[in-house]
Parts: sequence; structure tokens; C-alpha cells
Amino acid sequence: MALGKNYERQDCSFARALELLGERWTLLLVRDAFYGVRRYADFLAHLDIPRAVLAERLRTLTEAGVLSRHRYSDSPPRDEYLLTDRGRELWSVFYPLVQWGERHLSTAGPRRLFAHAACDELLDPTGACRRCGRLAPPEEVEVRPGPGDQSDLRDDPVTEALRRPHRLLEPLL
Repeated sequence: MALGKNYERQDCSFARALELLGERWTLLLVRDAFYGVRRYADFLAHLDIPRAVLAERLRTLTEAGVLSRHRYSDSPPRDEYLLTDRGRELWSVFYPLVQWGERHLSTAGPRRLFAHAACDELLDPTGACRRCGRLAPPEEVEVRPGPGDQSDLRDDPVTEALRRPHRLLEPLL
């Protein structure tokens, strides 16, 4: 029996969230948006995503209120995409998933380290600062290359920029 294409008959908030966010390109777009990627061309270069898929995922995330679209150039028309408040709420899902992946799927150690910028201290696996104990919201988090970083496998501008410490949500390029 073939799997259905959606969860519309499921009376479950998890299924609804999965319908919106459960496709791999979607989660990678959200990840890059947290890292500060904002422009179509930068998402395209960093993710190696087909153009049609990128356009559709950006449209879906914008319509769902996860991203907002802002015009930064009128001639030619160009837009950038930023996480909305709704999108930034996904930090509490995104960060633990990254930590799980680092613990169980990264044999060389963590690829990225996350620190509370105000205290210059790494976050614990729950997202709390190890110094002040506060759960750090994404706008207060700095991402840094970790000991398992393998960014030398790629040479796109986003990967190059992520080789340096960077505050989440701030424009990467």
C-alpha cells in the first residue's frame, strides 16, 4: 500500500508540523536561515538544491509565516528571507536536533559549537548557557566551527563564512 502524500486526515499537531517542516530541504533552509543566510542565490549555492524545489519551499515557509520576504533591490527585483517570530520559535526544536546529530552521527566531534554570546560560554545540550544558566534565544547565540568541522569539503560563500564565529540570525553574507 502506497503512503499518502499528506496528513490531512490526522487529528494531530505533530502530523501538521511534520507536513510543513518534515521534508529535508525545508529543515536545511530553516537551519541556514538561523545561520543568517537570507538570499535565494546563497541558499541555492550552499544547499545544492534544485531551483524549483528552493522556490517552492521558500514560498511554503513564507505562506506558513515561518519566513518573511523583504525586497532588498527593485532593479532587478530581489528578495531576502528572514525568520519570523514563528520561525525563531523553531530554535527550541532545531538546537536539540543538532545536538542529537553531533552526539550520535558525528564521529570526528561536533561540527559546530554554539555559545551564549553575552557570556562567551558554550551552551549545554538543552540550550542553556553553562555560565549563567539561562536558555539562550537564537539572537544571543554565536555559532563557531567545532573540532569535527569539515567545511573544507565545500567552497561556496556560505561555507566560507561559517568558518568564522558568527551570531545567529545576523546576515552571514
